[in-house]
Amino acid sequence: AGMRFFLQYVGCFFAFLSTGFLIASTWTDCWMVNADDSLEVSTKCRGLWWECVTNVFDGIQTCDEYDSIFAEHPVKLVLTRAMMITADILAGFGFLFLVLGLDCVKFLPDEPLIKLRICLVSGVTLLIAGLPGITGSVWYAVDVYVERSSLVFHNVFLGIQYKFGWSCWLGMAGSLGCFLSGALLTCCMYLFRETSSGRFHSAYSLRKGYSSAGTIVTNVHLPSSQTATAKMYAVDTRV
Repeated sequence: AGMRFFLQYVGCFFAFLSTGFLIASTWTDCWMVNADDSLEVSTKCRGLWWECVTNVFDGIQTCDEYDSIFAEHPVKLVLTRAMMITADILAGFGFLFLVLGLDCVKFLPDEPLIKLRICLVSGVTLLIAGLPGITGSVWYAVDVYVERSSLVFHNVFLGIQYKFGWSCWLGMAGSLGCFLSGALLTCCMYLFRETSSGRFHSAYSLRKGYSSAGTIVTNVHLPSSQTATAKMYAVDTRV
C-alpha cells in the first residue's frame, strides 16, 4: 500500500508540472528568439499567437498580435497551435482524473478498485497527451533549425536569424513529463490493480463461504415450526 501511495503522488507531481509546462508553453511568446545577440539592442521573440520585442537597455517590451485565427498563417504555426491545444486539454483532463483517483481524496472511498481504474484512465490520457505535445514542439524546433541552417548554407542574411526559445523547451519538457507520469500510472498501477483484485475476490469468496456454512447450520439445528410432528403435538396439548 505504501508503494502504491508513493507512485500515485509521484505521478500526480509530474502530471501537475507537465500540465503547467504545456499550458505555459502554448500561451507564452518565445518559441523563436533572435540568435544575433551581439549585434542587436533588443530581443525579439515569436510565439504562437504574438511577437514581442524587448529593449536590452531599459527592459521595455512591446508585443504585436498576429492576425485573426481565420487569416492565412504558415502551416507550421497552425499545426503547432492545434497540437499544443490538444495536448493542453488532454493533460488537464488526465490530471483531474488522477486527483479523483488519489487515495487521500474522499471520492468513492469504499471502491478501491474503481479508484485504481481511474488512475489507469488518467495514465492513458496523459500518455496520449504527450504525443501531440512532443510532436508539435519538436517539429517546430526542427523547422526553425532547418530554416536557419539553410539560410546560413546559402549565405543569405535577412537581418535577423532565429533559434528556438524557452517556450519550445517548456513544451518538450511538459510532453516528456506526461510520458513519465503516464508510464508510472499505467504500468506500475496495473500491477497493484491485479494484486488488489485478487485480494478482493479472495475476501469475497471467504465471506460467501462463511455465510453458506451459517445457513446450513441454521437449517440443521433450527427445524421448521410448521412440520407435521409439531402440529400433532399442538393438537394433543390442546386436548
